[in-house]
Amino acid sequence: MMEPEQPRTVEQIRGLVGWIGAGRKLTQTGKVTLADARALVALLETGDTIDPAIGDRTFKTKSSQELYHLNLLVEWARAARLLRVVGGRLVRVKKNARVVEHPEQALDALFEALPRIGEAVLPSGWLGSIFAEEYPAGLRVLLTSLYAADDLLPEQELQAAAWDKVSGFYVLDDLPEDRLRLLHQSNDRDVDRVLATLLGLGSVRRVGDAVALTLRGRQAMARLRGEARPGDPVYQLRIELADVEQPAVWRCVQVPAGFHLDRLHLVIQAAMGWQNCHLHAFEVKGVNYAHPSSELDFVDETAVGLDAVVKEGEFLDYTYDFGDSWEHRILVERQVAAGAGHHYPLCVDGAGACPPEDCGGAPGYDDLKQALSGPSHPEREDLLRWLGLETASDFDPTRFDLHRTNRRLRALDW
Repeated sequence: MMEPEQPRTVEQIRGLVGWIGAGRKLTQTGKVTLADARALVALLETGDTIDPAIGDRTFKTKSSQELYHLNLLVEWARAARLLRVVGGRLVRVKKNARVVEHPEQALDALFEALPRIGEAVLPSGWLGSIFAEEYPAGLRVLLTSLYAADDLLPEQELQAAAWDKVSGFYVLDDLPEDRLRLLHQSNDRDVDRVLATLLGLGSVRRVGDAVALTLRGRQAMARLRGEARPGDPVYQLRIELADVEQPAVWRCVQVPAGFHLDRLHLVIQAAMGWQNCHLHAFEVKGVNYAHPSSELDFVDETAVGLDAVVKEGEFLDYTYDFGDSWEHRILVERQVAAGAGHHYPLCVDGAGACPPEDCGGAPGYDDLKQALSGPSHPEREDLLRWLGLETASDFDPTRFDLHRTNRRLRALDW
């Protein structure tokens, strides 16, 4: 079988690192000299134009920083720890020489470095964007949206997701309409730049105005998220909501055995269908774990791996919402080896719909189900309005969608 063609950016980075050789002197501002830039633009075929001519005028290039694609390659190689600056010279990182020799390892290193190259991908200009200011958050929402999707996503949907995320850090209500429109336009432009960067890395494919992760992109995302690799230990957990019956609510989820408890918390939220808007805590063998708090005496859940506190056949308890007190009993059913082609965490089975938030815990949920099951209950219409439902038939406590659950799990932040 023929090897797949290597992504253009990976080959350019490998060519750049090889060309640097024993090292190249930089300018006083720490940039590639123009003489070296001329050679690299031709060698790497970056597509940059030095001394561009517009009409009858020639605009002299004053710094290699003006050469967008070349500057991006150099800064990306530095962020991936393939190149570094020593004594005013750009040199190779010797301990990572093997990474450059192997294209797949180079791709992994470049993908992992994506959050650190915001200033090179989205350089400052006359029309800055909120996306550029909040690049790490914007990048995460783009990658997570693509990873959660089963197929192509319209670029417009990605632009909207990025805007919703990054604009949430600012108060924009009082801005003039024309200024707000410009901010939207600059956001969309920068989303397109990031997608073009991912395209060059071979991590996405484009069909018309829609985009999807490639197999390479999915594999790189799985590694970035710390997912289990084939053969790694995975715990199969049965998570059951206590004191809820007719129907019982449970999920069977496979997670990397080394997941820290703070990540397991997010898995439980997504798998069950909660909205993660209340406090939570784990209890394992008499020890309580949660997010560090000055008011509550908990062990830091972010520092404890699942496999450090429970083994196959053992239990742990998880409480969500200290007011409603949703108690979850979690059994480590078995330990398995991660399979090729699977993304973890993975829901493999389940039953029952997640109860509505703030309905009063298990007793309140029983009352809610009873009220909606009979046509003459005095609170029926009020409850439907509270749930946002038109008819009682829209309320189905038996509903469980395995596919949708796994989409929520893939949409978890990393």
